[in-house]
Amino acid sequence: MDFQQVFGKPPETQASAPGRVNLLGEHTDYNDGFVLPTAIPQHTTVQLGLSSDRQHQFYSQNLDERVSILDGNHTPSGFSSYIFGCIQVLEQAGYTIQPLAVYVQSSVPMGSGLSSSAALEVATLRAIRQLLNLPLDDVEIAQLAQQAEIHYAGVQCGIMDQMASSLADTEHILFLDTRTMERRVLPLPTGTEVLVIDSGVPRTLASSGYNQRRAECEEAAHLLGVKALRDITDASAVEELPEPLRRRARHVVTEDNRVLEVLQGVTPERFGELMNASHASLRDDYEVSVPALDTLVDILQKTAGVFGARLTGAGFGGASVALVAEGEAKAIANQVLEQYNHAGYTGQILVPASNVEF
Repeated sequence: MDFQQVFGKPPETQASAPGRVNLLGEHTDYNDGFVLPTAIPQHTTVQLGLSSDRQHQFYSQNLDERVSILDGNHTPSGFSSYIFGCIQVLEQAGYTIQPLAVYVQSSVPMGSGLSSSAALEVATLRAIRQLLNLPLDDVEIAQLAQQAEIHYAGVQCGIMDQMASSLADTEHILFLDTRTMERRVLPLPTGTEVLVIDSGVPRTLASSGYNQRRAECEEAAHLLGVKALRDITDASAVEELPEPLRRRARHVVTEDNRVLEVLQGVTPERFGELMNASHASLRDDYEVSVPALDTLVDILQKTAGVFGARLTGAGFGGASVALVAEGEAKAIANQVLEQYNHAGYTGQILVPASNVEF
């Protein structure tokens, strides 16, 4: 069903936002660190208009689910919590939001670590901005989206996903300093493209494991006497910490340094080496990988035309990202998936996207 069929009238406006994949800088954003995401072709589109009654009306085409909200004191669950959160943070910022009819359709894979939630939040806020002509820039949109996710979806996320969805494109890498909001747009290394393959393993422990890792990093920073682990630049400084804080902190410090090295300019080969080192660190020091992801990344790293590969997103399942020779991504993906699926798994090519709608 389209907007007209669901709500009985055409939409008044619409806006879209992409998912993202992170090339380097995993689990650094909530440590005030540095990240290197890029947008993916898949995106979420939100159509909206004013509701015909006193209730907010939300509809997800993907889920074929409709939610009505009259009482603003109770946060709904599922996809509607993100939309409701966006409305609430706008109202807390001083804007009056009349009851809305919201229609969502998305090609961003859910549960693969590609920020489907951030795409929904940013698309929702962009659509409301257009409808009500709100004076919000793209950074403010990202910051409001982050607050919606923290306070209404219950995820203590950093700012990377929302900033990437709000500011990144598919042709460049977005360097972001998550403490200062300094950002630069960098080209992909010459002669390369991005390949993303879903491991087929849903991120079953992502939320609980994520919150635990975040708490461990905060404890490590406290013991080191700094505001955040981003303030430690020499990895040897963490060696006196008790386990597992030593390994958690070592990952963050070395990961930040990998991102900063890319900022100075590196060859595709060196970029790939840094991605490989990132995966090893996420697997061994941060302990957020799973056997399926390790298998997939190992096959990628050993395949001709692949400069480097790693898990992307929170971990505990989800997708891998690889930097590969330009023009060869689909052929490489098919070769890798044949081996990966032969090992007993079921992977899927996500980027390059074969058919992106909306």
